[in-house]
Amino acid sequence: MGDLAADLTPTGALRAAINLGNPVLAHGTPDSPGGVTVDIAREVAARLGVPVEFACFDAARKSFEALTSGAADLCFLAIEPARAASVAFTAPYVVIEGVYAVPDGSAFASPADVDRPGVRIGVKQGSAYDLFLTRTLEHATVVRGSDGVAVFEEQGLEVAAGIRQPMTAYAASHPGTRVLPERFMQIQQAVGTSPDRDPATVDFLRELVEELKANGFVADALRRANQPDATVAPAAS
Repeated sequence: MGDLAADLTPTGALRAAINLGNPVLAHGTPDSPGGVTVDIAREVAARLGVPVEFACFDAARKSFEALTSGAADLCFLAIEPARAASVAFTAPYVVIEGVYAVPDGSAFASPADVDRPGVRIGVKQGSAYDLFLTRTLEHATVVRGSDGVAVFEEQGLEVAAGIRQPMTAYAASHPGTRVLPERFMQIQQAVGTSPDRDPATVDFLRELVEELKANGFVADALRRANQPDATVAPAAS
């Protein structure tokens, strides 16, 4: 593992970018993070025989910037075409659903109803669903902010977009708001590193992710993080 460690951890420690803004993937504080991404990062470091250091952020775009700037060696991001040139991804380890929240009085019943002229959708800037909606919507407008529901509230938007688990919790604590049952996208969360790594390093990460899905490691990590509704991604084909 010496060559792999030298390639992936040029500083001698595995610097992992953790997105605390996604509660399915991580929780806690920058000083004491937890969750499935933290557990996977610790396992990668253990396999390589190196210490792990966590760089914690509140948004996926900041994790992306940490990796692409060379400030992090490993990231945990959704696979999106806009990121593909800058990140070497494994297959997904977890699949998350993107859903819409709307006011109770809204006529929208499904995601297909939302893509209409004049409809404004609040998103967290740089999130997977921001990137997805930006490239797929034909009529509705994306409105970006520090948080999808925050900009939804502040600007009185027609729709908020987000991850199912926190969006469901948001609707439960905000009477007058409901979540559309059908997802508008499936978010494939993967491990990523810089594309200029040795191919053997990327293969190591890809093989490890498949092992951790197959042996129950990912499922156990999700249960420990109180995220039992998150879905372990299927084996890579």
